[in-house]
Amino acid sequence: MEGLERLSLFIAVLIIMIAWELIAPRRPLHHSRWQRWSVNIGLSFLTTLIMRFTIASAALISASYAVSHNWGLLHLVDLPVWLHFGLGIVLLDLAIYGQHRASHQWSWLWRLHKVHHTDLDFDVTTAVRFHPVEIMLSMCYKSLCILIVGVNPVVVLVFEIILSSCALFNHSNVKIPLMVDKVLRLLLVTPDMHRVHHSTIKAETDSNYGFSISIWDRLFASYTDQPQQGHNKMTIGLSQYQHVDDVNMPQLLLMPFKRDI
Repeated sequence: MEGLERLSLFIAVLIIMIAWELIAPRRPLHHSRWQRWSVNIGLSFLTTLIMRFTIASAALISASYAVSHNWGLLHLVDLPVWLHFGLGIVLLDLAIYGQHRASHQWSWLWRLHKVHHTDLDFDVTTAVRFHPVEIMLSMCYKSLCILIVGVNPVVVLVFEIILSSCALFNHSNVKIPLMVDKVLRLLLVTPDMHRVHHSTIKAETDSNYGFSISIWDRLFASYTDQPQQGHNKMTIGLSQYQHVDDVNMPQLLLMPFKRDI
């Protein structure tokens, strides 16, 4: 039931963001929704299927082990429940920032992660466009981080819900008043902030790595405020993968194992 509830919440947030995009889009889309959505959702479905029968529970197993064996940094001192919870969320979010940054800077990780960046438009479905192997490596990495930090299963569940909901939000093509966006991004990664990360300009692609908490990019000097070409005129994706035939489902699955264009 727990998995079903999380899936239901994910679908609810997805539907809300799709409706918001249709009512108040930030920028016009230039490519077929059918072509892109079939690829993005197809990748997500395949990944979910693979994870379901392999390591989907690895994070919760790691958290249960950490609690039962008093393992991890948060067990070195006796912390109030609220502080354990808050620090656990923040430290795991920092770990995901580090993973994302490494995925751009380490070539063998980038071969997997660039699948996410080959989307030719930017909307809520971009949030689920990942290569299955990258998601499996990410789960292994998160499980290790959970052991190191020493969070309990409840923190892991809440963190996963926050992470997936924020990813759907900040990948959405939704219009938010500029003043509201300016205030929101003091704490949270907004769609305008994350859209910069999907620019074809490499300096912009290699910035704004945060998924939920926005402070890490400012703290570690990877923050770009606005795209050089403006949000409406910026080109989305990777410059070497701008043709739709290069980013279909079979091509994306094989992409990490082929020579770069």
